[in-house]
Amino acid sequence: MALKNIVKEMRDGIGNISRRGSERRCSENGKHNMRRRGRSYIAPEGSSSSSKIIVEQSQWANMPPELLLDIIQRIEASQTSWPARRDVVACASVCKSWRAVTKEIIRTPEQCGLLSFPVSLKQPGPRDAPIQCYIRRERPTGTYRLYLGLSPDPGDMSKLLLAARKIRKATSTDFLISLVGDDFSRTSNTYVGKLRSNFLGTKFTIYDSQPPCDTAIHSNSRSQRKIFPKQVSLKGSSSNYSVATISYELNVLRTRGPRRMQCTMHSIPISAIQEGGTAPTPIEFTNCCEEQIPSSPSPVSKGKKPLVEFSSTSLSGPLESFGSAGDPLILKNKAPRWHEQLQCWCLNFKGRVTVASVKNFQLVAAAEPNQNVSVAEQERVILQFGKIGKDIFTMDYRYPLSALQAFAICLSSFDTKPACE
Repeated sequence: MALKNIVKEMRDGIGNISRRGSERRCSENGKHNMRRRGRSYIAPEGSSSSSKIIVEQSQWANMPPELLLDIIQRIEASQTSWPARRDVVACASVCKSWRAVTKEIIRTPEQCGLLSFPVSLKQPGPRDAPIQCYIRRERPTGTYRLYLGLSPDPGDMSKLLLAARKIRKATSTDFLISLVGDDFSRTSNTYVGKLRSNFLGTKFTIYDSQPPCDTAIHSNSRSQRKIFPKQVSLKGSSSNYSVATISYELNVLRTRGPRRMQCTMHSIPISAIQEGGTAPTPIEFTNCCEEQIPSSPSPVSKGKKPLVEFSSTSLSGPLESFGSAGDPLILKNKAPRWHEQLQCWCLNFKGRVTVASVKNFQLVAAAEPNQNVSVAEQERVILQFGKIGKDIFTMDYRYPLSALQAFAICLSSFDTKPACE
């Protein structure tokens, strides 16, 4: 049987399984409609959706391992762009054995420059060339959608990577980030994190739905706190872990010039951009809703010492206790130059930005001389964001940022900042 026919028959089988599952769910509860998801969507590991889609006892489950490995390797090598790359996702949705082999073959975005599974959105981008995306803003609903590609293509929804919903509160603004564009509930397994601003819109905190993967112990000069990530859950139904902060410089005197911003990536050490350094790379997309359920009664209720120890000053500053050991990576916006003829500030976006806007920016690493970061690395643009049309913006990111971190940083530019302009 030809490889193309195998893939087609396999995807048709998955479609039949999904349709039968949908019919059963609709018959059990006719009041609730199934939410639409793009064809590129694959449920995170351990979710209820994935357990219903993956059927171990199928006609493909008992395929010889050598043949299975060869088939998936050929599909992965031939489908290097969306929407064709949905065939790779389909391979992981056949059964558990196919999923295990597919996960072994698929490399991280840093290694191959491709996005395949939801965990890819939390892994660092490639080192050599940026991953090019664009953001579509929907003003009436306060929704922001991140797509993979050079330019908008409304007819192809399979390239949707992330979506955010803006929620204004009395003292802050939240951007809830999800894998899908129609479900922003923090109880959903598609919830991946959020961005929260202060009252003035000058400081933002990026929260991840799962803890950073490399360490759970952080030390500083004032205190040492030991964190058990699965037990950390404040008010609400899901955990949030502070991984970065964004600060915009005040411009009270209204002096001429663009916005000035600084991003402190608490989950990425400065060593990640040093020679031979690596950035934290999660390998699993955990379900935060399942993680937060304790396996035993809370020790606080028994009068015992709580699992999370905070010093007297720990709650006054940002939650940095979940980050990597050592100095965090700090990003700053690249200084533009003043163009006398155009009478405006200019940056070289290499054709990716075509409309002047106060929101446009480029971020580079800010390193001290004693941190052993090369000049070339300090001049390398890690993230750039700019306007190309009405409610359309480009976003290009690279190592060591992930798509989620880059998207959250760009979302901070959409919030109103009268004191910074």
